[in-house]
Amino acid sequence: MYLFKKFLFKPIQNILAQRQQEVDTLYADADSAKQDAESAKAEYESHLLTARTEAEEITARAVKNAQTRSDAMLASAQSEAAAMREKASRDIELERRKAMNEMKSEISGLAVEIASKVAEKEIDEKQHEALIERFIDELGEES
Repeated sequence: MYLFKKFLFKPIQNILAQRQQEVDTLYADADSAKQDAESAKAEYESHLLTARTEAEEITARAVKNAQTRSDAMLASAQSEAAAMREKASRDIELERRKAMNEMKSEISGLAVEIASKVAEKEIDEKQHEALIERFIDELGEES
């Protein structure tokens, strides 16, 4: 029995101990690999979250910049339109004044002409009305 123990059980126990050590090493390596994978996954998810956050920030900045440019273009267009309206208003007022001055000048000339015709002869009320009617007709023909 002693020989059995020494030559048979001892080598088998050594083989079993060696195998157990190999299995323990494999489990330790597997646990280490699992921890490394979980760490890599956590790092990947962190990077992914950071990338998403940065993408959202970039998108928000782009939208804000586009809105700012749009607002600036709209303000510029409104300013130009207001300036054009103001210029048109000034031009209309200038043309109105020119027309009024021309009409005053023409009316003054016509008044002098009427006065000279009236001064040529003394007329009664009916003749005066006829003279005015004739003058108005002459004005209509000249226009």
